[in-house]
Amino acid sequence: MTALPSRLRRRSGLTAADRFVYVLALPLVGILLVYIVFPMIATFVTSTGDDGAAYADFTSGSSGRALVLSVGISVASVLTAGLVGGALAVLLTRFEFPGRAALRVFALLPMALPPLIGAMTFYYLYGASGIVPRLVQETLGIAAGSVAADGVWGVLLVHTMTMYPYFYLSVSAGLAGSDASLEEAAMNLGASRATMWRTVLLPMLTPALVSGALLTFMVSMASFTAPQFYNVNTLTMRIVASKTSGSYELAAAQSTVLSLVSILFLLLMRWYQNRRSTRSASKGTPQALKVVQGALPRTLAAVGSALLVVVLVAPVATILLLSFTVDGTWTVQILPPEYTLENFTTIFTDPRSLRPLLVSSQMSGLAMLASIVVGVLTAWVVARWKGRGAGVLDVMIMLPWALPGTVVGINIVTAFAAPTPFNLGQVFIGSLWILPLAYFIRFVPLVFRNAAASLAQIDPSVEEAAQNLGAGPWRTLRTVTLPLMTRGVLAGALMAFVQGFGEYVASVVVYPARFAPLSVEIYNRQYANELGSAFAYGSLQMLAILVVLIISELLENPRWRRRRSSASPPAVPAVPTQPVTV
Repeated sequence: MTALPSRLRRRSGLTAADRFVYVLALPLVGILLVYIVFPMIATFVTSTGDDGAAYADFTSGSSGRALVLSVGISVASVLTAGLVGGALAVLLTRFEFPGRAALRVFALLPMALPPLIGAMTFYYLYGASGIVPRLVQETLGIAAGSVAADGVWGVLLVHTMTMYPYFYLSVSAGLAGSDASLEEAAMNLGASRATMWRTVLLPMLTPALVSGALLTFMVSMASFTAPQFYNVNTLTMRIVASKTSGSYELAAAQSTVLSLVSILFLLLMRWYQNRRSTRSASKGTPQALKVVQGALPRTLAAVGSALLVVVLVAPVATILLLSFTVDGTWTVQILPPEYTLENFTTIFTDPRSLRPLLVSSQMSGLAMLASIVVGVLTAWVVARWKGRGAGVLDVMIMLPWALPGTVVGINIVTAFAAPTPFNLGQVFIGSLWILPLAYFIRFVPLVFRNAAASLAQIDPSVEEAAQNLGAGPWRTLRTVTLPLMTRGVLAGALMAFVQGFGEYVASVVVYPARFAPLSVEIYNRQYANELGSAFAYGSLQMLAILVVLIISELLENPRWRRRRSSASPPAVPAVPTQPVTV
């Protein structure tokens, strides 16, 4: 009875575990096709209606000018964010001065700012009626409008001060991993420090710079909140305006073009990164870097760091300050004249004010659960797939990460505006279910990538040992593999939840009128001149993001738990946790 299956197994080359991978892949492919690929195709098909008349707007209408403006702002954002982030990385890795460790913490503060509340903060801090221009006018007599960051310059300021961490993190890692012996060899051969940087360090930093440029450009192209506050007519603004006015074909065409630009830039950056080798040719362990110890460089670095701390902390301090402002009292004064705790008490006692918090938390929670199921199973299928096809599944689930939020929103609107078999005969537009669907599509790549990173560290022989002991493929996955992936899954789930909790760009396109999520409510309160209430919501958003970042950092570096447990045993049994890799 057992000989026939054995011969068939040898002939086909497939084990029970292999067949389980392929069977599990079928529903995953169906989900990704229905909710990611199909909406993109539906948007393209919609854009070609009326013989593609909507695309004529790119040659003779405002869409073409908006596209050029978006690309120009994105390129400028790459340059300015690269300058600030790269300089900060050099300052914190090559100079020793008091307060350097604290500045490393402050350098990551912009990552805790939700996109909407971050744009609002810079607007009320540096805009035409902001705190800094009013202070300059009051103390120096210079007109506030002449020193304010407004229009395109305002957008560039927001992009620079919120996107420089992409360069800072990648360049810092590149500098920390470089070999100091290469620099010393170049200097010993007579190269000046500038020549050494140009011929040795910058080529070695190419992957880091490309990574930062790629993220900055794509996030800048997808930016909607900063152009909205500074009234800059970028392509994302045109997409929302077209959708609001009912021009769905034009909105679909604009979304298609924006998607193509983002994907083409991704391919261009990967081509440039792979066209030359940047790997060190030195052998053995890299020599540790030597920080600059001179008195004058250390003094200049300390002064520069103090100024940077002020600039980096100012947005966070502004959010906290304005969250206690009495609504409607701040008009022409430099700072708000009246403060109150009522903004926070109202949020948690008034059902109408509490609803946006509940909507965002519950919808983000549902999207997080769906992202865990699909993201984790897809990561496992991609890792255990034998033969061709795994790369296609990888690309399908990562597509939303390359698409702006406005495009994801338009894709959902065009694909699910009418009953179809894909949405079980229901119309998602106007229903509450459209929010978790949008958040799931946008942030399932976070769970997938983190789960895949953890899975890459698991030796497949562990699963094979369980199966040799009699465990089936499903039991092996459930009892062996998934517990070992907990760290990466938890990290991706936390980030997916907090991103959905503060999501604004896709929400503003798809949200139902009766159930405004938190970010949309923040904008509505600001528009209604309820500034204190808006920033009270924003401070809660920022707190949630900070908590997630701290938890992720603690889980990523488990040494704190080992030090704590070795110092003194806990008074009560602790819940067992595992370190996480983000």
